[in-house]
Amino acid sequence: MRVWIDQNLCTGDGICEQICPSIFRIAEDGLAYVIDGTDDKVDEWNLDQIDQAIDECPGECIFLDSDG
Repeated sequence: MRVWIDQNLCTGDGICEQICPSIFRIAEDGLAYVIDGTDDKVDEWNLDQIDQAIDECPGECIFLDSDG
């Protein structure tokens, strides 16, 4: 699975980083990003946190894609 953020939709609230700081970071530009190298490391341990971040994101900008 791969998690990614559409920065065009990001509101910069930082909720994703609060919920799952091992995957998400707010950058200097005020937008959320997936930490380099972690977008392909979604596993059961952090999947619940990622799902929570997706549900609580006010910009609805976090997406989770299956590997196929």
